[in-house]
Amino acid sequence: MSAGSTVSRRLFPRRRTAIAVALGFLVVVIFQISLMLGAPFGAAALGGANAGTLPAELRMVSAVSAVIWVVAAVIVLARGGLGMRVPPALSRWGTWVLVGYLALGVLMNLASSSPWERYGWAPFTAVLFGLTLLLARSEREGPRAGPTGVPR
Repeated sequence: MSAGSTVSRRLFPRRRTAIAVALGFLVVVIFQISLMLGAPFGAAALGGANAGTLPAELRMVSAVSAVIWVVAAVIVLARGGLGMRVPPALSRWGTWVLVGYLALGVLMNLASSSPWERYGWAPFTAVLFGLTLLLARSEREGPRAGPTGVPR
């Protein structure tokens, strides 16, 4: 077995984890965009206080949330060594920030009065939390950063 294949075997699970997390974030982005566009899923979002379509100001919250989750996906893909042009420090620390944010999300979803959030989003968020924690704890691989912090 060559040294190259050993390295790729070690890297593969990390990349799979990053892809899985990014796909989970994409699910959240699609959900938030649907809320922003007026889908009647208000009972499954923001504490479930707005059954049906969200009011205009909360639709804007969903739009901002969608952008945040897209940025989160880029950060975890960079952490997984998947070619995103993100400084290594940002992908490392950004992934840890996401771990904290997801932990808070699990707690908030469990405390929600909405059954959709308690029984749907809480377990989904808990899985994303666990995968993101694994990704954050892993050692960085991929191209080493040059003097500007961008991979060579």
